[in-house]
Amino acid sequence: MKQGPQSVLDYHGTNTIFLVWNFKENMVVNEAFRRVCALVINLNHSGYIRFPDTGASCVMGIGHDAWTLLDLPEPLPKELNNFLPVIGEKHTAVATKGDLHFHLRGSDRSICYDMASAITNVLQPVADCVEEVHGFRYWDGRSILGFVDGTENPEGDERAYFGLVNDDDPAYKGGSYVFVQKYIHDLDSFRALPVVEQEKVFGRYKQSDVEMPDDVKPQNSHSAVANIGDDFKIIRDNMPFGNIATNEMGTYFIAYASTFSTVNNMLISMFIGNPTGNYDRLLDFSTAITGSLFFVPTLDMLDSFSSGGSDAQAADTAAVITKDKEIAETQTNDGSLGIGSLKK
Repeated sequence: MKQGPQSVLDYHGTNTIFLVWNFKENMVVNEAFRRVCALVINLNHSGYIRFPDTGASCVMGIGHDAWTLLDLPEPLPKELNNFLPVIGEKHTAVATKGDLHFHLRGSDRSICYDMASAITNVLQPVADCVEEVHGFRYWDGRSILGFVDGTENPEGDERAYFGLVNDDDPAYKGGSYVFVQKYIHDLDSFRALPVVEQEKVFGRYKQSDVEMPDDVKPQNSHSAVANIGDDFKIIRDNMPFGNIATNEMGTYFIAYASTFSTVNNMLISMFIGNPTGNYDRLLDFSTAITGSLFFVPTLDMLDSFSSGGSDAQAADTAAVITKDKEIAETQTNDGSLGIGSLKK
């Protein structure tokens, strides 16, 4: 299996598990982190070999505080910071702590469960799992609210363009920013709306998934507010989840992007509005109860982290990787990203 980006460009699996872990205070965590980096590589190789047609994959993201705690390379990815709340007049995109995020995918729930179990065995002594969400594909890719999710996702070559860091941050080229939110839906209130009013909330027709014409679509509809321009796209891998007994039904929003600023500007448009006050009408029926930003290193970087190479490289990572990239571009033409190893 080829080294390079983690599987951020893959399409939805039919089953997912999302995990957020926070390191315990006053614990030595570096060895467990090295082990989990090696495990992520192992899980992806194993999934590719054993289940090549199931889309089995494990993607790990690292939060800002964990990056500094673990003495990972400096300078950090340009836009890796702790997410700050986006506070509108009525709704807030809250910020919650997250050190490590795992996105587990597979056509079969069994592979997702086994990957989550293996990760837990490594991290549990030094970290707490603060979020575990089991997502599933609902009909033809719809959210629990009944509308198709992710229609505006980039396709083909555009996925890499919008989903992976480019030459603007050469030390981290091929990596990705991942932002996650757990939304809880007020299904009773939304379903009480006539279908024509539900469609105005989304700006799309429910059955056909066709976007309303601009002269019909409300300016505060989800499709109008969340779209900040064709030059600013993200890869949404959202999945519905639900517990009927507790009435905790919602959407796990997960966005991979080449820059976090794109995601943040989208959140500002949704929660504050442009102009101010023109917030996303969908938020009247969907409450964000988490919000965390992570950086997804390449598999090559994870390999270096797993061997402890990150400490020695902290001062000159950017220079080393940039030099390796230039050499690769002049000596090879194999279509790879040309990302150098962090090892000396």
